[in-house]
Amino acid sequence: MNTSITANGTASEPNVSRGGDTGSNLQQGKSQETAVLGGGCFWCTDAVFQGVRGVKAVIPGYSGGHIDRPSYLAVCTGQTGHIEVVKVDFDPAVIDYATILEIFFATHDPTTPDRQGADVGPQYASAIFCQNPRQHEVAQRVIADVQAQLGRPVVTHLYDSEIFWPAESEHHDYYARNPGQGYCRAVIEPKLAKFRQRYREWLK
Repeated sequence: MNTSITANGTASEPNVSRGGDTGSNLQQGKSQETAVLGGGCFWCTDAVFQGVRGVKAVIPGYSGGHIDRPSYLAVCTGQTGHIEVVKVDFDPAVIDYATILEIFFATHDPTTPDRQGADVGPQYASAIFCQNPRQHEVAQRVIADVQAQLGRPVVTHLYDSEIFWPAESEHHDYYARNPGQGYCRAVIEPKLAKFRQRYREWLK
């Protein structure tokens, strides 16, 4: 079921678990859960979640497309069907899925279809790849709350779990390794400042 709420080389092997199917956390135990989120350029979303308390790992990558092992250059054409995402592994005993989503919505614009600022194209869609029915239910509730707060339609797509293809190594920890790069200074730094001010209690 794929529902939509309208309101440089070859990538590495996929995560064959389709992003980390947590179910009721029985497969991975209660110490880890996975969220797969698309909020525009994955450099931005990666930088945000790297600083969240309770997050164990963040990996940028691609989900939702129709070709295997997509490259960054191919995804950037907008023709592969993939969305730039991050795979966020977190400890649900420290931070729950709803809070992960709240941070996600607070650090990107979920009201602009296939666009985040100057980044335009289907690869920049706002999207949540739900790993199980419980995540789908939580996401629906959070989206309803966000839409009520914003007073305008949220266009974030809700998808079932898809194969997660990790991005090329140069995209991992991009902001941490390139803080002086123009995009990092103009786009990511203001986003991080907003996150740190609003979610101080969740900073590592």
